[in-house]
Order: sequence, then C-alpha cells, then structure tokens
Amino acid sequence: MTAATVIAALGLPADARVDQRVPKKLLVENGAPTAADKRQINDGIEELLWLAALKPATIGVPAYRDDTREYLEIAVLSLTLRAETKASRLTELIHRAIPYPVFLILSHQGGFTLSLAHLRWSQGQSGQTVLDGSLVTTDVTAENPATSDFLSSLNVAVQPHQHLQALYHGWMERFEAYAAARLTGRFTPAADALASDRRRAALVDHECLTREIAILRASAAKETQLNRRVELNLQVKELESRLAETAIHL
Repeated sequence: MTAATVIAALGLPADARVDQRVPKKLLVENGAPTAADKRQINDGIEELLWLAALKPATIGVPAYRDDTREYLEIAVLSLTLRAETKASRLTELIHRAIPYPVFLILSHQGGFTLSLAHLRWSQGQSGQTVLDGSLVTTDVTAENPATSDFLSSLNVAVQPHQHLQALYHGWMERFEAYAAARLTGRFTPAADALASDRRRAALVDHECLTREIAILRASAAKETQLNRRVELNLQVKELESRLAETAIHL
C-alpha cells in the first residue's frame, strides 16, 4: 500500500485538485511559534503537497458558519517525513498553520497516518483560528483486515453533504470506527449521532482502562508481599470486567 492508495480512496473530484507544493517558509512563518518548531519543519519535512481544496465551488457542498467557527474549505494535504523524524509535533504544527480544516495524509518510516482536527476562532486574536479539541489520528496498515472497508468509507461522495463541517465530521466518525475495528475485528460506521457519541466515549474508556490495567499488572509482578499482590490482581480483574463492558459500545 502506498500514499497513492489512500489518496485514490478519497475520490477527490478533478475540479478540486490543486497538486501544488507547499513551501516550508509558509509553515515557518505561520505555524512555528518556537525556534525548535522551525527546526523541525526545516529538518523533518521531505515534501508537503496541497492535493485538493474541497469547497462549495469544487464539490457542491455548502460552507458552514456559526459564532465560533467557519468552514469555507477543507484542505487535503500529503506530508512526507524524513527518516527518524517524530511525526506528532509536525502534524500539530501543520494543522495550526493552515487556516482551513485539514485532511492530512502523513507518510513516514512506519507507514501512513491520517490526521484531522476541527478549528474555531481564537478568543484572543481576531481573525485567527486555533485547534478545537485534540487531533484525531489513525495509523493505516495493510495488515488490518478492516483497512479496505475503512478506505472505501473515506470517499468524499459518501460523506455527509449538509455542509463542509458535517462532511469533515463524517471523516472523524470513520476514524473512530476504524479504531474500534482494531478491537472488535469489524468495521461498522455508527448508525447515528448517539451511537457515535457512545463509541467515542467507549474508545476513551477502553484506552484509559487498558493503561490502568498495564500499570497494575506491572506493580503486581514486582510486589513481594502476598496480600498486596492479591489485592492488585483483584483490582486488575475488576478493571478487566469494566473493559469488557466497554466493548458493547464499540
């Protein structure tokens, strides 16, 4: 699987294609608040391409505006990193630097990572946008049996078309369904907003519980006092039971 496979899965309309290289200077000037960030951009990025501009004139989906945000366009970008570059900070910098919500296809040594992030108006700087919540990312692997269904679900034509924010949020829900598929073995997009909210909460709970269980198991393995070890193992059993309950909503 290559980045071209992911790009093809989006079904980007010809009228929306841009296919232009984004200069590093643009990112440095607009999305690098520190000297370390500037170095990461200059040293870590091999190539950044602006693949497409999804807007009312190119895909026939209305823009979206409310008191806190404005979705006039969605930018589809392809980022190739140099070897040994850490992706997390660069991903965030790109979402911050581009004044539109971004669908980012990130190519790195480990494979491919897709990234989304909602934007809202900054409360402190008029006319500026900031991230609205955390990045939503997913690693795409050919080994995952749900990958084919996941990629097929990303096509622009099958996303919600009420407005651009709904379309963008549709992608986020597909990301969440793919994350759930890694745990359940099946890719099933949420039937409605309520099911999507339940799945999102279940994914957060699953991650937290899994982390707590790992910590308790490590502590139990090191514990020399029998009573304390039994207590820790009982806590693990309780958390494992709660973990199983979260699977109902995945």
